[in-house]
Amino acid sequence: MKSSIFIIISVIVLSIASSCGNTNKGTGFNIFTIEQDKELGAQVAQEIEGNPQEYPILDSAKYSKAYKYLYDIRNSILNSGNVIHKDEFVWRLRIIHNDSVKNAFCTPGGYIYVYTGLMKYLDSEEQLAGVLAHEVGHADYRHSTRQMTKLYGVQFLLDVIAGDRQALKQITSGLVGLQFSRSHETEADKASVHYLCPTEYDAAGGAKFFEKIQADGGGQVPEFLSTHPSPANRIEFFYNEKLEQGCGGEETYEERYQQLLSSLPN
Repeated sequence: MKSSIFIIISVIVLSIASSCGNTNKGTGFNIFTIEQDKELGAQVAQEIEGNPQEYPILDSAKYSKAYKYLYDIRNSILNSGNVIHKDEFVWRLRIIHNDSVKNAFCTPGGYIYVYTGLMKYLDSEEQLAGVLAHEVGHADYRHSTRQMTKLYGVQFLLDVIAGDRQALKQITSGLVGLQFSRSHETEADKASVHYLCPTEYDAAGGAKFFEKIQADGGGQVPEFLSTHPSPANRIEFFYNEKLEQGCGGEETYEERYQQLLSSLPN
């Protein structure tokens, strides 16, 4: 009897999730609801911020200039009118002090993390805006929970939804280093241009990031790009999207970006 009830509940959950997933942008089936994205993101944030040895987060009061700078970029992205879950996700920013890591990531529910190594690697504001918009795209299109649905399977995720703490811990640990599919990366690249298009920024700011990597001869490719299409292909994609979407912004704010860099710790 219990087994039959569980099967019925599972079918209902899957039907609801399928219905929700089909109304939002993002490739791939997703068993999670919007609220569960937010709950998972909060769990991951708690795990990250409870581990200062691995994730030394800069104090937002002490480094208020750097945080204000990032939040101003975030606001430009959110106020573009193109972010689907603008008012549903938290879109909170934290800076991780690690100059050796050129990375940024965004959890489900919009908890955004940026490493100082990435910020110091970039040359201008529109490059950082392009990267942040890309990460916002991953959360906005709910790529993390779509990818987990594919990787872990429906039964495991039903256990998470049912409150299995061990399963939940496994999920939250895996989210930090989650590798996205090529289709998800392409969607996030397109989202980056889409979000920046109505702003004063050069909407192909993400392309400048890849141009810098290419100019360095490939160099040490950031971890979150290691399994994805080549920088050359992505550069072309950004510029084509900017042209197709008719974006007119050209601002780079190079001088202003130096103020951000000077506000970061050595």
